[in-house]
Amino acid sequence: MTIASECVTLTPATRPLTIPPTVAGHPIARIFAVVALLFVFLLGVNGLGDAFKSLGAQVIDSFFAATSNPFMGLMVGILATTLMQSSSVTTSLIVGLVAAPENPLPLVNAIPMVMGANIGTTVTNSIVSLAHMGRKQEFYRAFSVATCHDFFNFMAVAILLPLELTTHYLQRTATWLSGQLTGLAGGVTYDSPIKGALKAALKPIKGTIEIVGGSERLQAVILILVSGVLIYIALMLLVRVMRGAMHSRVESIVSRGLHKAPIFAILVGIAVTVMVQSSSITTSLLVPLAGAGLITLAQAFPITIGANIGTTITALLAALAATGPNARWGITIAIVHLLFNVSGTLIIYPFQRIREIPLSLARRLAGVAVRSRRYALLYVVGLFYGLPAVLAVLDRLLTW
Repeated sequence: MTIASECVTLTPATRPLTIPPTVAGHPIARIFAVVALLFVFLLGVNGLGDAFKSLGAQVIDSFFAATSNPFMGLMVGILATTLMQSSSVTTSLIVGLVAAPENPLPLVNAIPMVMGANIGTTVTNSIVSLAHMGRKQEFYRAFSVATCHDFFNFMAVAILLPLELTTHYLQRTATWLSGQLTGLAGGVTYDSPIKGALKAALKPIKGTIEIVGGSERLQAVILILVSGVLIYIALMLLVRVMRGAMHSRVESIVSRGLHKAPIFAILVGIAVTVMVQSSSITTSLLVPLAGAGLITLAQAFPITIGANIGTTITALLAALAATGPNARWGITIAIVHLLFNVSGTLIIYPFQRIREIPLSLARRLAGVAVRSRRYALLYVVGLFYGLPAVLAVLDRLLTW
């Protein structure tokens, strides 16, 4: 049987439709979207500060007590970040609390929480790697690349938390730097350049909450919840917009960085994370590449470290919303976050024997996980969710 080929002439009615680019995909529209989302993000941080100002001394004192134990502060940082799946949200909330007019979260209490947020953010990689569990070799490669980020941050905390508790290295250095940046060395009060716009935008939100009624404390609690939602939604949408705009470019930059010198790969990790406003996107992109055998653990590690440094930009942006007498401390805790990640990199990465520790631990854990998949699940659920939650509950019970 002969099948005749037939030529079809496409008329305007039969031609495939070419869909024009949407307005949302236009570069100018994306720029406006980014600016608007940054403003909403800063609005949430500012609202958080105003809300705590209204809560009263008794509530603030209890918040002091709850975060005074540095180990528990570390656990709170881990748990908050794993639940929200974003260290950027956690550190932004911390900046808002430290910079609030009544200073509900002292700087010294906030530093372990920032360290905990750094550990908590690595859970996303581990969850992504679980998708490769069906193939042993693929899972081994993916899980080792995912967990090297965990072990790097564990090591950084194990080294720098005791150092901070004994010498206050991060606090003192960041305080000096924030004084230089804000000009507060002489006691000048710093106000954000967008203070007026933020206050104007908060008025209708506060007015609506007042209409709802209730006591001043209840209104403050509602404002805290609203501010937290604004921060979370703004950051999530900002990440989505940036990822949509930079997706192909990010993959190209990462692939180039994998085959360059380690210092260049670190810079690539920083740049990509700043562009997409999420270290999780940068590091999670490496996991499937490792699973497919396209990259090695040694190649992925410096990009992971760079992403760790790049993610600190969000806390620095949040500090822009700080106003009033405690604004300096918001900038200070943001600098602490940067110093912590830079210090961890300088202590661990340049020295081969030290650098091999997180890589070796990641390989060993991956070997165990491959032999029994349930250990991988226990590791993710137990370490990032179960242990911090249990320790936090026990601490409260013992306090009572």
